[in-house]
Amino acid sequence: MNNNSVETQKNGRRRFLGTAALLGAALLTPRSLWAFIAKKQRYKIAVVDLMILKRQKLGAFQLTKDIGADGVEVDMGGLGNRETFDSQLSKPEIRRQFIDKANELGLKICSLAMTGFYAQSFATRPTYERMLQDCIDTMTAMNVKVAFLPLGIQGDLAKNPELRPVIVERLKAAGRMAQKSGVVIGIETSLDAKGEVQLLKDIGSEAIRIYFNFSNPLKAGRDLHEELRILGKKRICQIHCTNEDGVWLENDPKIDMKKVKQTLDKMGWEGWLVIERSRDQKDPRNVKWNFGANTAYLKKVFQG
Repeated sequence: MNNNSVETQKNGRRRFLGTAALLGAALLTPRSLWAFIAKKQRYKIAVVDLMILKRQKLGAFQLTKDIGADGVEVDMGGLGNRETFDSQLSKPEIRRQFIDKANELGLKICSLAMTGFYAQSFATRPTYERMLQDCIDTMTAMNVKVAFLPLGIQGDLAKNPELRPVIVERLKAAGRMAQKSGVVIGIETSLDAKGEVQLLKDIGSEAIRIYFNFSNPLKAGRDLHEELRILGKKRICQIHCTNEDGVWLENDPKIDMKKVKQTLDKMGWEGWLVIERSRDQKDPRNVKWNFGANTAYLKKVFQG
């Protein structure tokens, strides 16, 4: 046997032993191996800091970890009569604490939420551009790619169609602002899927998409799966994987979550499923009990 053949065999043996060592290390460190697998998950599960009673509080991250979720949607704070959100995240040192805590616990901030617009009017607030820009600036500083913007009660386009022109114009402005910063604003409306498709066409910005909420078509008696299919994967940036309070998701007769997964799989959609409600009426303020159960169920269905 010549020297080249001997050297080739040695190199092959080294590669084999190296590979075996890596596999052995992975087997000996299940936490690291699971972290690697989790990164490859098509669906990730998050909770809402507001709904786990930790609105813009650092403790939301440890509680999220205890619940078992992969990430958290962080709220921008209340609006009231202010010119912008009551947000501590405008302070660099507070943002750094949030980022460091998320990294320490292996969690992601999946989105920032402008839930102040649930009760406030996006159509009439004079300083809406400042509010949007403050949220976008915070997203950029924290490397968060999605914001949640509910049009809310006062911006209900089904009940107040006369607001449509001004809301469309404001969302066009929001789209320009978001696109400039490379982020997406996900809106929640009361329209059906066909109405939302038309609304997005009127807005004409890829930076404005739908933040889908399962409870909206369910409350209106519409077909949840058909609504998802009509919107398609590219128009849905994120999903509030929830229904009204009363029972946990696994006990909710209105949602067949395995069928939902099949629908999303066929659409080719992937992303964050964010638990907002679906708390059991027996003890709705028991955060760990309710959100822990819903998280475990969604992980079983969507992450196997």
